[in-house]
Amino acid sequence: YYIYVFKTITHKYIIFTMLLNFNWQIRLRQMNSLIFIIIGIPVIEIYLFIKIGAKIGAVSTILLIISTALIGLIYVRYEGFNTLRSAMSQLIKNEIPIFEIISGAALVIGAFLLLIPGFLTDTLGFLLIFPITRKIIFKKVSTKYKEKNKYIDGDYKDLDEK
Repeated sequence: YYIYVFKTITHKYIIFTMLLNFNWQIRLRQMNSLIFIIIGIPVIEIYLFIKIGAKIGAVSTILLIISTALIGLIYVRYEGFNTLRSAMSQLIKNEIPIFEIISGAALVIGAFLLLIPGFLTDTLGFLLIFPITRKIIFKKVSTKYKEKNKYIDGDYKDLDEK
């Protein structure tokens, strides 16, 4: 976007309006994912409740939601202790347990998703608490944000030399 400087007040007002509209376009793009989370996920959950409830019955659906939450939280506790044990062994070796820290955060997010009633959130929660799928998710995310160049080119001047 190019900005031209004009001499009259009205043109400066138009430029300000263009910049304001450009800023709103960026914000609207960022808001799309937030709108999906706030509106889309509950709509999908309600749809799944209706469809699954029609197939297996209301009581069975409620028991299934409660049982997935309980089983998931018991497994999160087990995986949490395994992650803590692995982090302690890394610390004993004087290594930073970065994978274990990220894994612990994923376990917390997975446990939170399991507590929210719904089939979609339970599925996402179980994907985060199982070690195999957690590693796959970590690899996909880490390769997406991996730096291409680890070196910075530049010139230097030694100030001590005369």
